[in-house]
Amino acid sequence: MLLLAASLGIHLPGIGPSLLALALVVNHLFILSFFNGPYNGGADRMSLLVLLCLTCTFNLSNPAWQELAFGYLGIQLLLSYLIAGWVKIKNPDWRSGKALRDVFLFSAYPAGENIRKWADRPRILFGAGWAVMIFELAFPLTFLSAPTLIAGLAIAALFHGANACLFGLNRFFWIWICAYPSILWLQERVMTAAVRPPLG
Repeated sequence: MLLLAASLGIHLPGIGPSLLALALVVNHLFILSFFNGPYNGGADRMSLLVLLCLTCTFNLSNPAWQELAFGYLGIQLLLSYLIAGWVKIKNPDWRSGKALRDVFLFSAYPAGENIRKWADRPRILFGAGWAVMIFELAFPLTFLSAPTLIAGLAIAALFHGANACLFGLNRFFWIWICAYPSILWLQERVMTAAVRPPLG
């Protein structure tokens, strides 16, 4: 929740977003050193990226550098979906549906034993796997307008919510949502610049 407050620039009683973001970076680095690196994979990496970009956004004195830091976070969020889709679609196990079936069947992730029964529904998992890959690969197209971006982020939030419920990956849900303000801001900034009439 503190990270979400920092990403939205909310002032908490007695502490501004610049100090809050800096304190969260120090805390996160302490946790990473305690566990000898990112113990939760992509969620920890994204957490550190969000924190570092927000710390720069709130603490740099030059507005251009602040915008660059916040925009960089938005670009990384967009790329996170695109690259995840690209990695999956190159993998024959994802294309055949086997990868998702194996996640339900063998991994330690499912939140309950009753969820493992989904492994017995290969057609549904095949379709779900392809839906995820197509969505992730197409996500950059949502950047073309504010309504499509909002719709894309809502679908992505539902995807992360499903992963939290089915696999217990709740940290992915929160950290990706914390990065959403950056891509919304970036999209508005890019579209405003694109329609601005040329000088002269």
